[in-house]
Amino acid sequence: MPASSWCRTTGVRHAASASGRRSTFDSTHGAPYMCGMVSFSVLDLAPVPEGSTPGQALQNSADLAAHTEALGFHRYWMAEHHNMPGIASAATAVALAHVARSTSTIRIGAGGVMLPNHAPLLIAEQFGTLAALHPNRIDLGLGRAPGSDQIAARAMRRNLSGGEDFPQDVIELMSYFQEPAAGQRLQAVPGGGLDVEFWILGSSTYGAQLAAALGLPFAFASHFAPAMMDDALAIYRERFRPSDRLAKPHVMLGLNIFAADTDAEARFLFSSLQQSFLNLRRGRPGKLPRPVEDMDSRLDPMGRAMLADSLAHACVGSPDTVRAKLQIFLQRTGADEIMATANIHDHAARKRSFELFAEIGRPMGALKPATAAGNASGGHPHPAVHA
Repeated sequence: MPASSWCRTTGVRHAASASGRRSTFDSTHGAPYMCGMVSFSVLDLAPVPEGSTPGQALQNSADLAAHTEALGFHRYWMAEHHNMPGIASAATAVALAHVARSTSTIRIGAGGVMLPNHAPLLIAEQFGTLAALHPNRIDLGLGRAPGSDQIAARAMRRNLSGGEDFPQDVIELMSYFQEPAAGQRLQAVPGGGLDVEFWILGSSTYGAQLAAALGLPFAFASHFAPAMMDDALAIYRERFRPSDRLAKPHVMLGLNIFAADTDAEARFLFSSLQQSFLNLRRGRPGKLPRPVEDMDSRLDPMGRAMLADSLAHACVGSPDTVRAKLQIFLQRTGADEIMATANIHDHAARKRSFELFAEIGRPMGALKPATAAGNASGGHPHPAVHA
């Protein structure tokens, strides 16, 4: 099955838009889970575990990308974060270039680039370069948040606008990928005429409104900020305006997936994310902590409430447990795509989690057939990959 044809049930193929640009989205979406049309992808935050380095984290990312490509996942995204010792993907386009070299078919993209930190022309040139090197594989998700604390935001932007120009910046950025007109004085090179798939990211209703107005696909950060998910999805679907890029609403939802052979092992692995999340919320960002036993007994009421709100939809457990939770989530949301993330301290356990998730998703028609490299013996080789 080609990389773009991810629905076995209906045989979805690329649909040509009015502008001739190819879209990976089908114009006949119904209830995705019930008709087997959900697609599974990967969000890699390039976690830096305690005892490791950012360089090793990026080697792990390349290995995980090759591994999940072999398992049949649809996309592999990395995200822009700054001044965070536990995340190695600050230079997102550079990290994606590294990952893209280790893969050949999986879509590669940013989830996302925080556009208020950058001039749109520079982002067009960066992702135009990626698209020139890896044609028809590049996604560009755009967010309005700084992806950092205020100290880092000031260091990057100097002039803090608060994202008021975000809609105009998105439109300007997309314009650089149109075919240059004769005599056009400002161009993105590479960029003009290249195929990059744009997404709007959000953790509130703001992004939903903008994605709907521009006729773009929408990715919601339900993996860490689910409070406004239902409202955002309703607004996006109700207000969506078809565009030459997308005929009908298309939603991707972030979801923490921590799969292991047993529920107890998965909860143990999940404790790293729980600790990391609490450390960040309490102003103590650091590397991804080692997992601990009996995390619940270590939580005070405030910490327990914080995790319950932010990680409410996490699917943690054995394959049967994850499958049951995933089905409930899909039936509730009607998501077209799930972007799974798993900040697991041990790299081998992280790869195993995605293997188990692939086994869950494949009967749903959500994944391309696995290649021989995607079996439990280890995926594509990559030098010196470990936690």
